[in-house]
Amino acid sequence: MKRTETERKSSATTAAAKVPLRLKTIVGHPEAILPTARRAEAAAATADTRHTWLPQWRVYSVSMAVCIILLAVPGVMERARAADGQAIAANGNGRDAPACSACHGEHGEGQPSAAFPRLAGLDSGYLVGQLDAFTQGSRDNDTMAPIAKALSTDERQAVATFYAGLDAAKIEEPKKPDEKAVAIGRSLADRGDWSTQLPGCGACHGAAGQGVGKTFPKLAGQSAEYLASQLKAWKDGKRTDDPLHLMTGIASKLSDDQLIAVAAYYASLPVVAAAPTTPQGSKP
Repeated sequence: MKRTETERKSSATTAAAKVPLRLKTIVGHPEAILPTARRAEAAAATADTRHTWLPQWRVYSVSMAVCIILLAVPGVMERARAADGQAIAANGNGRDAPACSACHGEHGEGQPSAAFPRLAGLDSGYLVGQLDAFTQGSRDNDTMAPIAKALSTDERQAVATFYAGLDAAKIEEPKKPDEKAVAIGRSLADRGDWSTQLPGCGACHGAAGQGVGKTFPKLAGQSAEYLASQLKAWKDGKRTDDPLHLMTGIASKLSDDQLIAVAAYYASLPVVAAAPTTPQGSKP
């Protein structure tokens, strides 16, 4: 029996009405789904944050550890280098470089009576520069040239680092300094001699001869005979390792008496300058 058109339309409408009921039964109403979806999304975000936070924290921790190691490495390397330098200073390098201490003393204090200079407390950069100058021939010395050439670049740095870290007591001069010569030397060191366009030594070598960096070495407490010999070497053109030939020009303006006076003055000074004292009752 055929259904009429009206019956077919009524049946389709009834079926369509049942679909939402089935969907509600299976997956729930769309308005009920939304809070659930949001909760799932929030949970996923929390999980992602938790999982990404841990690797970031690990990276941060590793970075901090690397920074700490890098900060500590220079100190460790300096101590290791100084230890190597100490071995060379005491025993030589096992090739053609003898023990430095044979001439410069066990603690780098030097030998004033033989004009072997004091090395203790000199800037390491300055010491390396002098060893390089002996090697290159810009500083002429029959004893030091072959020794410097026998040291590798690393060994020169090691020896320089070792001596720079020492604080040896001053060795007294073999002869009592002439007070008049010391006074003349002090005047030249402090003020120079502008009648000959000679600047004061302290302008470069610092107050009380304490030195400035790797270019201008400490002069205080150095052997008078050694200092005089070096000023004469610059004056005679046998030493040319000074920057811009500053010392060559200065030494050429010194008379022999002035040269000896400046050397006597710096040899009379203590190795470490005394701290300035504040007069009683004055403001610091």
